[in-house]
Amino acid sequence: MIDLRNHAALVTGSTQGVGRAIAVSLATAGADVVVHGHEAGPTAEETLALCREHGVRAELIVGDLAGPTEACVDAVFEAVLDVMPEIDLLANNAGGLFDVPYLEMDVDRFERTMRLNVATPFFLVQRFARRWVEHDVRGRVVVTGSINGRLSEPDHAAYDTSKGAVEAMVRTLCVSLAPHGIRVNGMAPGLVRTPLTNTVLDHDADFLRWMELHTPNGRVPPADVCGPTAAFLLSDLAEHVHGQTWLVDGGMSAWQQPDKPGKQ
Repeated sequence: MIDLRNHAALVTGSTQGVGRAIAVSLATAGADVVVHGHEAGPTAEETLALCREHGVRAELIVGDLAGPTEACVDAVFEAVLDVMPEIDLLANNAGGLFDVPYLEMDVDRFERTMRLNVATPFFLVQRFARRWVEHDVRGRVVVTGSINGRLSEPDHAAYDTSKGAVEAMVRTLCVSLAPHGIRVNGMAPGLVRTPLTNTVLDHDADFLRWMELHTPNGRVPPADVCGPTAAFLLSDLAEHVHGQTWLVDGGMSAWQQPDKPGKQ
């Protein structure tokens, strides 16, 4: 039912993990896709191949979005226009976690987190929105947040702060851009399997069981579960959905405290 034919999307941070899941879901729905990553390589090529299997056009751009914000955003924006100027869908997924315990946090690490997770999507949306308004394009945006925007962890102070800001940003960009016919929403995963999280999940059975216990549906699924939600939010089916952040978390955010193991 999700039909994105005749649309073109940029998905930042899409060579693997949640970003790849979004890119493939958009391609499955018929959108042409620009895949973005920090560098070219086998994972980027694999994402392109997975998208092209659906008969759509898929192109790759590379660029670091964690550096000085204006220069990084402008470089990525110009690279996108060079390969696919008709972009009308934007999935801001690029992000990172660089935390150390709060009492050890330094300004450089905190600012890098906020640049990549908050400033970059804020200004990348602005670049596209200006173009869309100028050309009378009813653009659509989804920003990847996190369950950590609502539920905090003691050693993720900078990351949690950034993802809380993302959820607020989704709301404020909504009220700024909806009058121009541009829709802005967010998608916030819980714990899912990505190359990063697998380094822990595959080697710490106790941690995996602990996370399953804290998730009502008892699953720590692959990142693929995130893609269809982003595709829906970018589609005509979500025409009247504005300024919302949808959690894809198996119910984790709804459960105050799980039962003790073995309780019937």
